[in-house]
Amino acid sequence: MLRHAKADWPEVADHERPLADRGRHQAPAAGQWLADSGINPDFVLCSSSVRTRETWKLASHELPKRSRKTVFEDRVYDATAGEIIAVLQETPDQFADLILIGHNPGVQNLVEVLAGDESMGDELARLRQGGFPTAGIAVFSLDGSWKSVEPGAAKLVSFYVPPQD
Repeated sequence: MLRHAKADWPEVADHERPLADRGRHQAPAAGQWLADSGINPDFVLCSSSVRTRETWKLASHELPKRSRKTVFEDRVYDATAGEIIAVLQETPDQFADLILIGHNPGVQNLVEVLAGDESMGDELARLRQGGFPTAGIAVFSLDGSWKSVEPGAAKLVSFYVPPQD
């Protein structure tokens, strides 16, 4: 899960808000962290908002190879954890590694809901205490197909918090 980078607040509809200058620095840093961690998704599920699309465009340039498929999904914008789970369950099983780019509070709630008892307690506690910042990344492992995504079914294995300045 990748929360979009810091957005600007111009007088446009929320869906159309672009990244702020800080966000244009955060997004490549998030992509570099993914690359350094050996994470290179073959499927991208991205909210259709301008700020999430810009985040992915900047982050993906840091990865060694392009993902095989990117879907810009309206249902991820302003979605609850349950709504995102329903979308994740539709992912074809041919894709092993997925990245979801979305918004708070849905992304943070999703992380907390998915995290099973075997998740890294320190990472989950840090997320609960400090929130899920812009350009933050939560990495999960999941046994089984995408249809098996449900509360408590995944293990939180890493949580990245980028510099917030």
